[in-house]
Amino acid sequence: MKATYFKYVLDFKMPSGTSRGILKQKETWFIVLESHGKKGIGECGILRSLSFDDTPFYQDKLQWVCDNISLGLEVLWQELLDYPSIQFGLEQAFLSLQSENPFVLMESDFTKAESSIAINGLVWMGDPLFMKQQIQEKISQNFTCVKLKIGAIDFEKEMELLKYIRSIYNKDQIELRVDANGGFSPTDALDKLKQLSKYDIQSIEQPIAVKQWDQLRDLCRESIVPIALDEELIGVVSMDKKIELLDKINPEYIILKPSLIGGFKGASQWIELAKERGIGYWITSALESNIGLNAIAQWTYTLGEQIPQGLGTGSLYTNNIDSPLEVKNGSLWYLPNKTWDTTWI
Repeated sequence: MKATYFKYVLDFKMPSGTSRGILKQKETWFIVLESHGKKGIGECGILRSLSFDDTPFYQDKLQWVCDNISLGLEVLWQELLDYPSIQFGLEQAFLSLQSENPFVLMESDFTKAESSIAINGLVWMGDPLFMKQQIQEKISQNFTCVKLKIGAIDFEKEMELLKYIRSIYNKDQIELRVDANGGFSPTDALDKLKQLSKYDIQSIEQPIAVKQWDQLRDLCRESIVPIALDEELIGVVSMDKKIELLDKINPEYIILKPSLIGGFKGASQWIELAKERGIGYWITSALESNIGLNAIAQWTYTLGEQIPQGLGTGSLYTNNIDSPLEVKNGSLWYLPNKTWDTTWI
């Protein structure tokens, strides 16, 4: 078996705002496996300043993986605990190589276009007018769950946006999620959560910055708005630490991004622990190209969860890879009559 990797830079259609800054480009890497005339492809996607494995040695580790591909997936996965995005890329590549169709990693009703995955419509940070335009667009596209990234503009203006939505749609018509990306301070977070509760918020992701377990535990106990952990899971790789985190904080939900937490295997560990504790979860992409998004979507479908997932990022880029993935009426579909662009491999 031969393994190679290469870098690919994704360009955003428009600068996308988060509480960590404005994103214009997104780096990703592809691992390609070749054996007996077949190819398998996997995406290793990192988010600068967020990914646990955003290190100067990232490409050195990718080369080491390619040089030692004969060790096999199980051994390599264990050796890559500090590189969750490469763990995920390898999982994809091995599944792709073993599949009859390298892009159908897990055949299901989803890959046959007989069923779809409900997703939330994502509204990026920006000035109030821009965010309002996005909200109107998502609702016109028949999304029943809308997620707003908050924490970058004035909180009162963000509240006005939520009030605007609720003046037209009640909670049975539109489910609202917000994502603070750790943007609130521990001292004012509870007050802000109380204000948000007026608008029937389904959940808030990561209200305060990571590694403040005591404060986060207290917020989870006192907040009327259900709290979902996102960034808090990144870098927690041992089962003992995962158990400790969930038992101490006891959130309502956890948000699982396979690229950031060790791929399918790492996410499955979190799911098992969450179910044991009555904690809900959903799956979210981490701005991967359509290669990574495709893998996450196919795996997510096998979980059988009905709650809207966070898989609507495929249309963000000008140079994404053409694929059968398509968002229609608030759901993600895989349309096998559409073809993958393979010229870039």
